[in-house]
Amino acid sequence: MKNTLNRRSFIKGITASSALIPSLSFANIPTKYEGKKIKVALVGLGRYAEYMASQMKDCQYCEVAGLVSGSTEKLESWGKEYNVPTKNRYNYENFDKIKDNPDIDLVYIILPNAMHKDYAIRAAKAKKHVLVEKPMAVNAADCLEMIKVCKENNVQLAMGYRLHFEPYNMEMMRLGQKEVFGKVRVVEASLGYFAGQKGEWRLSKKLAGGGPLMNLGVYCVQAGRYITGEEPISVTAQFGPVLRKELFTEVEESITWQLEFPSGAVCTSTSTLAAGIDRLYASAENGRFELSPAISYGPFKGRTHEKEMDFPQINQQAAQMDAISKIILENKPMPDHISGLEGWKDMKVLDAIYKAAETGQKVRI
Repeated sequence: MKNTLNRRSFIKGITASSALIPSLSFANIPTKYEGKKIKVALVGLGRYAEYMASQMKDCQYCEVAGLVSGSTEKLESWGKEYNVPTKNRYNYENFDKIKDNPDIDLVYIILPNAMHKDYAIRAAKAKKHVLVEKPMAVNAADCLEMIKVCKENNVQLAMGYRLHFEPYNMEMMRLGQKEVFGKVRVVEASLGYFAGQKGEWRLSKKLAGGGPLMNLGVYCVQAGRYITGEEPISVTAQFGPVLRKELFTEVEESITWQLEFPSGAVCTSTSTLAAGIDRLYASAENGRFELSPAISYGPFKGRTHEKEMDFPQINQQAAQMDAISKIILENKPMPDHISGLEGWKDMKVLDAIYKAAETGQKVRI
């Protein structure tokens, strides 16, 4: 589904939340920007990269300037589509030569999960800023190594958390963290769809690191954390039944888990490739608030116990890329909530969820 972008409406819609999220000051994008742009190289030209590139046509602070792929056909066709010169096109073998290319500022890694660490480290050593799609890596230890190498090479490390720039989800953050209806007691966050094809990399343990928990469940973990404003302290979890045994031989088809937070709040979630669900619900001491659809590309719908939410449907990818690019242009540190630190925090929880499901025991985080 294609998002619409109305920048004036977006700015108006997020005003109420701007005190909560540090990056929102960077979303105040002028009508027309004519200064330096961040030159972005996309690494991995799959389905989401294709969608990202098309949405980035609306960006003001950055543009697609480089391509990395193992497909010569894609490099040629994408190069023509996005006006990327041959010298800015790389394959996986010669990728490290990007260090000699001053036309590339930021490397956006949109590869299978298990490849994130390698290319983030290679990009950092090439002195390029790094943006990684979620999940950050396949375990928390790899995340820490990525953070370390980026710091050593004095480059920024950001996460592709588009919902941190999306007005409906930002309102959920504000309502929860600011305790507008009192302390949050219960959160339900679930995401799933019916999918899975033979040979797809997301069904490979080696490439994906896991099943829908890795690619969908990370959003639900994020939601529980950004609504409560807390870090979970323990988790219990259960794998769901495998309904399509011919496909799900290496990774789970579905998984459900329960997070506990220091305040006593709980967050129950399911991520699945066996059914469609896209829901975020929070119950506080004095009211409730929810989104459905909530986490996908939208269009989002939300309400509290008092009224319907009314925010613009935005181009989430362009909002994310412009905000991150503006931070880099202004030579400011990446805010924690969209940095590698945030990716590591999520990955710690995912590691614990898998351990809890495998052992049947409550796991401290």
